[in-house]
Amino acid sequence: MRADAETPIWVSELVPTARQNWSAAALVAVVLVVFGALVPIATRPAAELNSFFPTLDAIVLITDLITAVLLLTQFSISRSRSLLALAFAYLFTALIVVPHALTFAGAFSPTGLLGANRQTGSWLFIFWHFGFSAALLAYAALRRREGTGTRFEGSTLAAIGWCVAGAVLAVVALTWLSTAGTDLLPAIITPQSTISPTVRYPIWATILLTGAALVVLAAHRRRSVLDLWLMVVAFVFILELVFSGLLPSARFSIGFYAGRVLSLLTACIVLVVLLEESMRLYAELARSNLMLVHERNNKLMNIEAVASSISHELKQPLGAISLNCETAKILLQRAAPDIGQTMAVLDETIAATNRANEQLEGARALFGRAEREQEIINVSDIADRAIRLVARELRSHNIATRLELPAKAVYAIGHGNQIQQVIINLLVNAIEALSRAPPENRVLRIGAGAEGGTAVVEIEDSGDGIDPAKADKIFEPFVTSKPSGMGLGLAICRTIVNRHGGTLAIAQAHPRGTIVRLALPATSDAQPALPRAAARPSAAAILTDGRRPAPDAAA
Repeated sequence: MRADAETPIWVSELVPTARQNWSAAALVAVVLVVFGALVPIATRPAAELNSFFPTLDAIVLITDLITAVLLLTQFSISRSRSLLALAFAYLFTALIVVPHALTFAGAFSPTGLLGANRQTGSWLFIFWHFGFSAALLAYAALRRREGTGTRFEGSTLAAIGWCVAGAVLAVVALTWLSTAGTDLLPAIITPQSTISPTVRYPIWATILLTGAALVVLAAHRRRSVLDLWLMVVAFVFILELVFSGLLPSARFSIGFYAGRVLSLLTACIVLVVLLEESMRLYAELARSNLMLVHERNNKLMNIEAVASSISHELKQPLGAISLNCETAKILLQRAAPDIGQTMAVLDETIAATNRANEQLEGARALFGRAEREQEIINVSDIADRAIRLVARELRSHNIATRLELPAKAVYAIGHGNQIQQVIINLLVNAIEALSRAPPENRVLRIGAGAEGGTAVVEIEDSGDGIDPAKADKIFEPFVTSKPSGMGLGLAICRTIVNRHGGTLAIAQAHPRGTIVRLALPATSDAQPALPRAAARPSAAAILTDGRRPAPDAAA
C-alpha cells in the first residue's frame, strides 16, 4: 500500500495525535530546563574522559544506522523522495562517526589514527553536523512538494544504491580533507587546547541550516508524526551546537560533554519513534490478520451451515421418494398389480418431489439476499398439509395422532412454504422422539388456533422430553440431543419464524413429553393464498387409512 493512499500507514504520513504533540512538547521543555541549568557552568572544566567519545560515537553509529535502514525500507515502498533524503542524513551520520571516533585525539593514540592531528576530530564533528543539517533541510523542502505528486518513479533499489554510495564517498572525501588535507582548513583547536573563535562561523552556518529546516517543517500544513519529532530533533540539535561550539572555550568542559549527550539524544529520537510506529503497525496487522481468519472461518461455517441445512431438509423427501419407488415396484411386480394403490404411491412421490423443490426454494430465500414477497397464509391449512406430508412416517412408527384444527381458518402474513417446512421439521423431531418411546405411549397432538392477534400452532409429543434447563438452548445452531444430528433444524426454524415477526419456543418441557409452540402475527383478511383442497382427503383420513387407527383423531 502506498503512503499517499487514502488511509496513511507510514510514520511520514500519519497525523500526530494529541498525546504525541504533548509528548514532544514535554521533551522540549525538559531539554530547555536542563539547557538553562547548564548554561551558567558550561565553561567549567571537567575531567578528560577520552574513552567517552568513542563509546558515544559507537552508540550513534548503531542507532543512526538502524534508523537509516528503517527509513530506506519505508522509501522502497512509499517512494517518498523526502524519506530518501532523510535516510541519507542518518546514513551519513552513522558513517562519519567512525572516522570521528578513530581520529579523536587521546582515544586510541595521542593524536588519533588514520594520520589524524589535533584538528581532525573537530572538523569531522563540524562536517558531521553540517551534512546532517543540509540533508534535514532537503527533507523539509521535499516534504512541501510531495503533495504535488513528486513521488520517485524510478528504481528504488538503484536509488538506495546511489544513496549509500553517495554517503560513503562523502565520508571518505571529508575524512581525507580533515586528515591529509588538514592544511587546507583553518585551525580550530589552539596549542593551549582551547577552541578557536574560528569555529563559530561553521557552527553558525549549521545552526542557520537547522533553523531553516525547523521553520519549513513547522510551516508545513500536512505535518506528520515524523515531521513533529524531526522538529524536536532540530531544536535539540541547535542546543547541542550551542554547547559544542559557542559556549565553551575549552575541550572537556561541562558544556562540551553536554553537547555530546544531546547528540546522543538527537540520534535516538527518530529511532524510538520509528520502532514505536513499527510495533503499532505490526499490532494492527496482527489484529487485522486475526479478524480475517475469524471472518474466513465464519464464512466457512456459513457455507457448512447452508450445505448442512439443504442436506437436512432434503433427506426426508428424498427418503420418501426412494421408499415410494420401492413400494411402486413391489406393487407392479404382483401377479395382479394394484393400479389404484400404485397411483396413490406415485402421487405421494410427486408430492415429495414438489416438497423437495419447495425446500430448495425456501433455502434460497433463507440464505439469499433477495426478499420474497409475503402473502396471506392459512395457518390451519398449512398445518393440515404438513401432517399429510409426514403421514407415512406417523403410520410407520405406529403413532396415535390427535388433530385439533379449528373449523374456522386462521390467517397470518408470511411465506407459506417456509412456515410449512417449519411445521414439518417440528413434526419430524416429534416423530423421532416418539420412536424411542414404548409403542403404547406414542401419542402426537397437533393443534392450531387464534389467540388474540396471534396465530398459534402447537405440537405436543409424549416422547422422552427435554431438560427444562436446556429448553431454550435447543434452538441454538449446532446444539442437538440426537446422536447423529447436526443441530441445524431447530435453529433454522427459529430463524424463519423470527423473520416472520413470530416466536418459536418450548412451551412445556418435562420428562414425559414436550410442547413446541409456534406463534405468528395473525391477520383478519379472509383471502388465503393457500386454499384448502376439498377434493383431497383430510389429514385424519390419511392417517387412519389402512393403518393403526388414530382413536382421538378429528374426523
